[in-house]
Amino acid sequence: MFTGIVTDMGEVIAIEERGALRRLRIACAYPAEGIALGASIACSGTCLTVVAVEQKGAGAIFDIDAAAETLARTTVGRWEVGSRANLERALKIGDELGGHIVTGHVDGTAQVISREDFDGMARFVIEAPHDLARFIAQKGSVTLDGVSLTVNEVDGDRFSVLIIPHTLAVTTIGARKAGDWFNLEVDLMARYAARLAEAK
Repeated sequence: MFTGIVTDMGEVIAIEERGALRRLRIACAYPAEGIALGASIACSGTCLTVVAVEQKGAGAIFDIDAAAETLARTTVGRWEVGSRANLERALKIGDELGGHIVTGHVDGTAQVISREDFDGMARFVIEAPHDLARFIAQKGSVTLDGVSLTVNEVDGDRFSVLIIPHTLAVTTIGARKAGDWFNLEVDLMARYAARLAEAK
């Protein structure tokens, strides 16, 4: 479980094909002693399991294995050496819930339709897959590449978010432009509310 508050940006430094699996090595600023084998780390919103870890200076390099489902449903399949990923370690009991409840189970990918920069901020218009758009509501929460955000406006399958200067600076969102893709996780509460409504 995560909160959508990014604590580091990692960089993919190696990719190895292993049949149906793809192993990725990610360099980060987290201390190696703080990353346990088997730990879950959200990598641009995708919950992945650490299968190896080593010290690198003051930081670490950790390995994750991405299976076919992850490669097909998320942007992980598009990552190359040099790609950057928003990182968040799993929530611990007693941690501050600064964003909203995020599972790290990406629902699909959403495309950037437009980006408007002003006053150090950026307004993105994003198109969600049609079957996921119904879970996105004005003033509700959404997770894009692991970042907890508030939805500003909704128009059919499209919605907008406003990104403040701090978020642009400390996450990969600052480099996103029209045509790029985000990992999208809809709000868990919205999903359950819709399911309850359907059951009636």
